[in-house]
Amino acid sequence: MSLQKPTCSGVILAGGLNTRMQGRNKAFLEVGGRAIVDRLIEILGTFFAEILLVTRQPELYAGRPIRVVEDIYAARAALTGIHAGLRHIQTDFAFVVPCDAPFIEPALIRSLLAELEPHLDVIVPMVDHFYEPLCAVYSKKCLPAIEEQLNRGDYKISRLFERIRLKTIPLEKIMQADARKRAFFNVNTPEALAASRDMVQPQGAAGPKKRDPQDAS
Repeated sequence: MSLQKPTCSGVILAGGLNTRMQGRNKAFLEVGGRAIVDRLIEILGTFFAEILLVTRQPELYAGRPIRVVEDIYAARAALTGIHAGLRHIQTDFAFVVPCDAPFIEPALIRSLLAELEPHLDVIVPMVDHFYEPLCAVYSKKCLPAIEEQLNRGDYKISRLFERIRLKTIPLEKIMQADARKRAFFNVNTPEALAASRDMVQPQGAAGPKKRDPQDAS
């Protein structure tokens, strides 16, 4: 008897304070003439029947073809957003991405989804010896460990990885799907926004800046 293939949803994290963007909502910053959130919705829509967006301001996303949910924990952190996404999805797994990542590569999503196995808890890229936890796949089975960690005020995602069944995707495999590592470029400062607009042009690509894994997006 064959095992049923795991199911997966797309989850966009949009609950951050946007402090490095002087309060501007990063989800609505335009790159290539489109809001980043709309770029993400289009890409995720090619892979997932269910797309959720986690935010503290659900009214801002009315009218978009996604399901909008709110954080359950009061603290603003990426881990609380992941928790809310996993609580609300109707599938086994969630592909998690921040709202400030305009260049998510479909080939990279496809590569991560190809690694899905029912026994795994997290599938995460490893780039330059660092995890990329906000371009990763999480199982609903992580919820007890996440809740235990949040209940003691620990918001560090890498600490979660020490306690669950983790599969890392090596740089060599990532480069096959995203040779310029553009999926990990985050528009979280005015300078990054200016750089992203150059990167829209094929000859204008630049290497990504490392995101803070504890940034709430």
